[in-house]
Amino acid sequence: MNPVLALWDSQPVQQFGQFVRTHEFAQISRRAGIASPPRPLSPDSVHVYVTMFGKFARWMADHGRRFSALTPADIHAFISAGEHGKRELNSAIARRYIRLLERCYIYLDISPNPAQLALIREEQTRSLTEDAAMVVLTAAQAESFVAALPDVAPEVRRGGAWNGWKRRRDRAMQLVMMFGGLKVAEVIGLHVEEIEPTPELDGAHRIKLTPADKHDTSYKHETLLPAFAAAEVFRWLDERQAMKIPGPLLFPANVRGETLDKATVYRQVKATFERAGIAVPRSGGRTLRNTFAVNGFRAGTPASEMVERLGLALERSTQPYARIGGATK
Repeated sequence: MNPVLALWDSQPVQQFGQFVRTHEFAQISRRAGIASPPRPLSPDSVHVYVTMFGKFARWMADHGRRFSALTPADIHAFISAGEHGKRELNSAIARRYIRLLERCYIYLDISPNPAQLALIREEQTRSLTEDAAMVVLTAAQAESFVAALPDVAPEVRRGGAWNGWKRRRDRAMQLVMMFGGLKVAEVIGLHVEEIEPTPELDGAHRIKLTPADKHDTSYKHETLLPAFAAAEVFRWLDERQAMKIPGPLLFPANVRGETLDKATVYRQVKATFERAGIAVPRSGGRTLRNTFAVNGFRAGTPASEMVERLGLALERSTQPYARIGGATK
């Protein structure tokens, strides 16, 4: 046997510890298509990688496996390990492990690379899992959801507040989530000035989202709100202005203009699902966003445009929606 491979079989942790500190580790990382600095890693990064590989080495020892003889099935068994049918490693961490092993096998010049083959299997498994877990409303369910939205006629009461204003806020907000594709964190941080007052040629209104008052991972992006949904939003905006609610938020929590709690939004969306008689595994904002995205692909919207409407960083993030929506190249 190749003496280097023999050392990786007998002393895998020690051999990896030496390899991860070299310039070659960074160079191989780039050849494998992974962004990495050209110089050796920082001590903190080395510690992370050594800890990861140590966990994998313990798994090999427990299962009587040698590094030079591992198969894609072995690697898949490691990343799929868990209890009660639930994997210990989430998808992102599993990919990091596979990429790490891929570098090692490139360094050792082992072909075919078992980690690369394991990555293909992991991607296929992830796609099937994502598709199975994604909840998308049918056309009939979407119609029932809209029909069940809160609908309370406005009535001015003493003090300037309008009876039922929160229900009308919720109605407009849920329409924005369902037909604009906004996440909960985006809709509760949506500013009045971010919805364009002038419609497009088809009557839709452009929503120009900025990261302000939203989740720290939100991207600046634009989406379109259909005319019928926009009309509801502008009716709510008129009421909001009549109530003289301060601050920039389009859907405030109270008359002081404070930010809604995500849990409140979830409860209100769930209540609409219940009124509509829609029984789905997930009855929150994610299902409304899924429905928006899948319907976009069903309507023939290009992936590049859906990336912008959904505020995603990468086009590949639209793939689960595209598969269900039947997108074609």
